[in-house]
Amino acid sequence: MTRRFPRLEITAALVLGALSAWTLPHFLPLFVLINATIYVSMAVLALSLALVWGFGGILCFGQTAFFGLGGYAYAVAALNLTGTSWAVPIAIAVPAAFAAILGYLMFFGRVGDIYIGVVTFAVTLILFNFANSTSGDEWHIGAAPLGGFNGIPSTPPLNMPGDPGNALSPEQIFGVAVFGLTLCYVICKIVLHSHFGRVVVAVKENGTRAELLGYDVRLYRLGVFTLGGAMAGLAGLLFANCVFVSPTMFSLFYAGQVIIWVMVGGLGTLVGPIVGAIALQTLTAWAGTLPVVSPSLILGVILMAAVLIVPRGILPAAIALFARLRQRPVRR
Repeated sequence: MTRRFPRLEITAALVLGALSAWTLPHFLPLFVLINATIYVSMAVLALSLALVWGFGGILCFGQTAFFGLGGYAYAVAALNLTGTSWAVPIAIAVPAAFAAILGYLMFFGRVGDIYIGVVTFAVTLILFNFANSTSGDEWHIGAAPLGGFNGIPSTPPLNMPGDPGNALSPEQIFGVAVFGLTLCYVICKIVLHSHFGRVVVAVKENGTRAELLGYDVRLYRLGVFTLGGAMAGLAGLLFANCVFVSPTMFSLFYAGQVIIWVMVGGLGTLVGPIVGAIALQTLTAWAGTLPVVSPSLILGVILMAAVLIVPRGILPAAIALFARLRQRPVRR
């Protein structure tokens, strides 16, 4: 049976994104607005893993590898080119190409699902250690010094397309981040309701059956893995406009956080990881102001509680609870 095209969900996402981008900069202080831009960029990263893992069945422990590559590609291109008009597509294309190459080696090499997690985890460690070892004047790409553990703090902000001298304000960058998150959500919805997306989900459910039906499982997994890498690259360039580019973008801290966001929000959904990423980042920032409690400890407690109480995630549990309440007969 063909599923209904999600016109209502896409329309609601577009309206909510437009309202957020238009109204929030008028009410939020500058510091809060910059933090909100960081949260939105991380929500894009969580959405990329939600697509790859929740619908593609590929547990990627190295989604931050593409996130960091997007940030570094943007910074290097922006420092070497006039303006950032070309830096944006480069920051998306570089991690997408890297994901395509890595995915080709894994999927066409028939690497098992468990070892895919190990390989992506190892790639993240390699990139993190390499980025940390690039201190010194000899480590540069054109006019962009890599900076080692100090990173690239002089990354130019986004400018108006075709106008390098007109840099975007923090309010405008927040609008761009919200637009990027909305666009990624709409693309995911359209892809998942296409023939390609239905086959991807079928491969996740039973890859052997999909192969017997004549589908090349490797190509479909490679396609969704590459799309997830491109989305993570977009998250990296948005993050680079709020916080300077550094090796911490490849760190295991971010790699573990994004997995927690997806699990707590709801694996197998798109909205759940977005809500989980923004909510848990807000909670972590609040916990950082407390004198005794560690934010990492709070994240660990939330993860254990979510696994034990709502193993499917908060959003699916809330939807199921709402459905049960609607079906409950009303007492007279």
